[in-house]
Amino acid sequence: MDSNHFKKVTFAGLLVTLGIIFGDIGTSPLYTFQAILKEGESARAELVLGAISCVFWTLTLQTTFKYILITLQADNKGEGGIFSLYALVRRYGKRLMFPAMVGAGTLLADGIITPPISVASAIEGLGGVKGLEKHFVPGNELVIGLVITILVLLFLFQRFGTGIVGGSFGPIMFIWFLMLGVLGVNQIIHYPQIFAALNPIYGLKLLILHPKGFWLLGAVFLCTTGAEALYSDLGHCGRKNIQVSWIFVKVTLVLNYLGQGAWVLMQNKDKLDDNINPFFQIVPHGYLLPAVIVATAATIIASQALISGSFTLISEAISLNFWPKVRIKFPTAIRGQIYIPSINWILCFGCILVVLYFRTSENMTAAYGFSITIAMLMTTILMYYFLRYVKKVPLWLVIIILIVFATVETSFFVANAVKIVKRLFFLVFEIGLIFTMYVWYSARKITNRFLNFVNMKDYVTLLDDLSKDMTVPKFATHAIYLTKADSTFHIEERVIYSIFSHTPKRADMYWFVHVERTDEPYTMEYMVEEIKKDKVIRVEFKLGFRVQPRINLMFRKVVQEMVANKELDLTSRYPSLSSHNLAADFKFVILETFLSSDNEFAVREGFILNSYFLLKHFSLSDAKSFGLDTSETISEKIPMVVNPFSKMELKRTFFKIHSE
Repeated sequence: MDSNHFKKVTFAGLLVTLGIIFGDIGTSPLYTFQAILKEGESARAELVLGAISCVFWTLTLQTTFKYILITLQADNKGEGGIFSLYALVRRYGKRLMFPAMVGAGTLLADGIITPPISVASAIEGLGGVKGLEKHFVPGNELVIGLVITILVLLFLFQRFGTGIVGGSFGPIMFIWFLMLGVLGVNQIIHYPQIFAALNPIYGLKLLILHPKGFWLLGAVFLCTTGAEALYSDLGHCGRKNIQVSWIFVKVTLVLNYLGQGAWVLMQNKDKLDDNINPFFQIVPHGYLLPAVIVATAATIIASQALISGSFTLISEAISLNFWPKVRIKFPTAIRGQIYIPSINWILCFGCILVVLYFRTSENMTAAYGFSITIAMLMTTILMYYFLRYVKKVPLWLVIIILIVFATVETSFFVANAVKIVKRLFFLVFEIGLIFTMYVWYSARKITNRFLNFVNMKDYVTLLDDLSKDMTVPKFATHAIYLTKADSTFHIEERVIYSIFSHTPKRADMYWFVHVERTDEPYTMEYMVEEIKKDKVIRVEFKLGFRVQPRINLMFRKVVQEMVANKELDLTSRYPSLSSHNLAADFKFVILETFLSSDNEFAVREGFILNSYFLLKHFSLSDAKSFGLDTSETISEKIPMVVNPFSKMELKRTFFKIHSE
C-alpha cells in the first residue's frame, strides 16, 4: 500500500482506517448497553432513554469533540500519541514529563484488558445460538480456550505490520459497521420514539434522579473505549482519513444503541434477565450465527488499535529517553508501520492472564475504565499547553474547552474509582510501567548532569602527536567515538581518557559522531565539521524521534558522499595496502558505563541509579541500539562516579624500610 493513502482521503486509506483505528470503539455496542442495564438493575424507560442519552453525548463530547476535532490537531508531522504531544509542548513546562509518563503507562496497562473484553463478549454470544447453549457458557473452559487461542493468533499476526493487518481487516470492519447500522434501523422503525433519547435532558435526569445514577457513568464509559488509542494511531492512517471515516462509524454506532434501546422498551419489562444481551437480541434469529461470526472477527480486529498504538508509544518513549532500548522492527516500507516484539509478547501474556483471572466479559467490564480515564486526564493537561502556546488559542476559549473536558473526565474517573478494588490485578502492571519510565528518565537526567566535558582544542595537538607516534601500536585507520556533546569543540572527558589513558589508541583520523533528536518525527539530516584537516572530524546527525538511529549505515553514507565530493581519501594508510588501493578500515568505540562502588548517594539517587543499571541489563546494548556492526565495534567499560566519597579517614600506623 502506498504511503500517499495516509496523506489525503482515499478509499484505501479509509478502509485501512476502519481496520486499524475503530475496531475497539466499534465493538463497544457488544457489551456497553448490557453493562448499563445490569448496573442500573432496570429496563424502564427512564433508565433506557437516559443511558442512550449518556452514550450519545459521551461519543459526541469525548470522542468527537475532544479527540476527532481537537486532539488530532496535535499532529507532530503526521504522528500522534501522548509522547508526540509531549514533544510538542515540553519546552513550555518543566514537569510535563509526569503527565506524559502517567498517561502512557495507564494507556498501556489498559491494553491488556481491552482485547480480552472484546473477544470474550463475542464468543459468549455463541451461547445464544440454538444447539450451542450448553457448550458456550460464559466462563467455561471451551470459551476461555477459544478466547486465548484467538488472542495468541492476533499477536502472532502483528509481525507482518499494520499495513497488511489494516488491508485485510478493513473490509471486515466495513461489513461490521454496516451490520450495526442495519440492525439498529430494523428496531427503530418499530419504535421511532427512541430518538427522544438523543435529548441530553434524559441523561441528566438519569444521573441526578436514579438511585445509582452518577455511578452508572462507570458503565457508560465503556462506549468510548479506544478513543485514546485512536490518537496514538494517528501515524498509521492520517488525520483526514480518521476524521472522515468517523462520520460513518459514529452514525452506525448511534443507530445500533438506539436499536438496542428500542428493543428493550418494546419488551415492556421492569428488568431483563441477567443472561440477556440486547445486542444479540436485535439480531433476527436466523442470522444469529453469521452475526456472531462477524462479531467475533470484529472483536479480533478491535484489539488492533491499542496494540499498534502501544508500539507507537514505546517507540517514541525510547527516543525521548522514557524507556530502555528494545528491538524495533519495520515490517513494511510504509512510514509509521513498526513492530516491537518484546511489547507484543508482554501484552499477549498480560491478556492471557486477564482471561484466566476474570474468565467472563462481565467480570472484565466491571474492572475496566479506571486507568484509561487517568490517561485521558493526562492528555487534557498536555492539550492545555498545546492549545495555549502552540496553537495560540485565546486563554478564555482554552479555559472553556478544558472545563468541559475536565468535568466530563473527572466524572468518569470518580465513577470508575470504585472499580479499583476489582482491578488490583492490574496495579502491579501499571505501577511497573510508570516506575520504569520514571527511573529511566530520572537516571538519564542524573547521569547527564554529571558528564564532564573538556575543550577539544586543548587536545587537537595531542591527537596529532599520538597519530604520528610509531611506538604505539596502531588501533585503526579511522577511530570513531559517539559523543553527547552538543558543542563542536566539546568532548566528554571519558572519551579523552579512552583515547590517551585506557590503552592509547593511535589512529590516522579521529571521528566524533553526535546524534541530536528533534521534536519532529522524521528529520534525517547531517552536517560535517573538520576540526583539524585530515585528522579530527565531527559528524552531527539530526534525527526525528521516530527515526531508528542506524548509525553504521548513516555513517557509511556520509563517508561515501565525502569521497564523492573529494573531501576525503578513503585509501588505506597502511603502505602495503595503499599500494593496491584498498579501502581504509573503520572502528567504532562504544563506552559502556557501570556504577562504580566508589559512589556515595542520597537515598533517592541511589535507588534510581541502581534501578537504572538493573534495567540496562534487560535492554539493548548501545552498539545494537545504534545499529553498529559488531565486527567494526569494540566496547569499553567505564566506571561511573556520580558522587564520590567525600570523607575517608584512613590512618597510617606503620612504615618501615628493610635494608639488605
